[in-house]
Amino acid sequence: MKPAVTTIGLGYIGLPTSALIAQNQIPVWGVDINPKVVETLNQGKIHIVEPSLQEVLEQAVHSGYFKAGTQAQAADTYLVVVPTPFKGNHEPDISYVEAATRSIIPLLKPGDLYIIESTSPVGTTEKMQQLIIAERPELAQSLHIAYCPERVLPGNVMHELVHNDRVIGGVDEASTQKAMAFYRQFVKGDLHATNARTAEMCKLTENASRDVQIAFANELSLICDKADINVWELIQLANKHPRVNILQPGCGVGGHCIAVDPYFITSEFPMESQIIGKAREINNYKSFWCAQQIKQAKHDFQLKHGRQPAIALMGLAFKPNIDDLRESPAKYIVQKVLQEAQDETYFIVEPNIKDHQVFKITDYQTAAQQADIVALLVAHQEFKNLNLNPQQVVLDFCGVRE
Repeated sequence: MKPAVTTIGLGYIGLPTSALIAQNQIPVWGVDINPKVVETLNQGKIHIVEPSLQEVLEQAVHSGYFKAGTQAQAADTYLVVVPTPFKGNHEPDISYVEAATRSIIPLLKPGDLYIIESTSPVGTTEKMQQLIIAERPELAQSLHIAYCPERVLPGNVMHELVHNDRVIGGVDEASTQKAMAFYRQFVKGDLHATNARTAEMCKLTENASRDVQIAFANELSLICDKADINVWELIQLANKHPRVNILQPGCGVGGHCIAVDPYFITSEFPMESQIIGKAREINNYKSFWCAQQIKQAKHDFQLKHGRQPAIALMGLAFKPNIDDLRESPAKYIVQKVLQEAQDETYFIVEPNIKDHQVFKITDYQTAAQQADIVALLVAHQEFKNLNLNPQQVVLDFCGVRE
């Protein structure tokens, strides 16, 4: 079965997107540089945790609508869904997007559709257009190029890929319309047409906005700690105002979007992005502050009891009830605390993973029962009904017990 779509990148977004397209009986060829990932997927098994993805992929593989390989194959539509990490001082690295683009340049033909879904700095789509046309000038007037960012929530990706609205921006009107026709095949949410630069900025804006709002809540938590005010009660009361909606503070901001995307703006527009840059500083500082609070609690316990405490560090994921540790503030806090570990006992807890290559994972109930100090870093469901005794020191950084 000749692929209609070739997807470059089979990670947290590329794989669910490919599986969804294949579920709609559109032949997909998925590309990943990791041979083990390719082998796993061709067996109908997934290498990431995402509800209902296993069933969709298994069906797509068995029906023949999804196959994976390490090299791109010719298709009519090409999706680039690869990481965009940092280089230097939080400068976005689009080398993966460029490498993915170069890999398909020899395969392109007139009328094809090329779409970037990877989070990218403003102007990336146009840069890739220039790269393609430099290599294949005969395609200058006949290739359709667009940008369409994902906006899904880990743990609910398969639903949101279908039902969320999408922003689609082409390098020209024909490209925009061609891309919208492609997404209409499997997206039930509304499709909003714009240009490529606006679509790129829209993705960054959405996550920078969330980061700024969380920074306000985290800054309030720091102020309330000094003022001896319960920040959770304060926010609950303030939100009774009909036009106020303050988010909940935590131990920082993590994940592959909110903790990363604002830097794509600040690196390109450093003078203009003062609030966005400060929000990143506040949210990063909150993680450092939490680590310091744990160290101080350890010191106070030693002075009071004349012995080293047992400390439970509860949570490693970047948000509640998932197994994703990318850019996790909780993981940073654990690392920071362990850097100064001496003879005290530590229990590292993450109920959503079985093991970790660095940390020894302890059952959450065992950790909570045996610890003198319990630091709640992630508001996992399992932590909400823990039976903690009054003698234990509880540091609740994410509102689990409120």
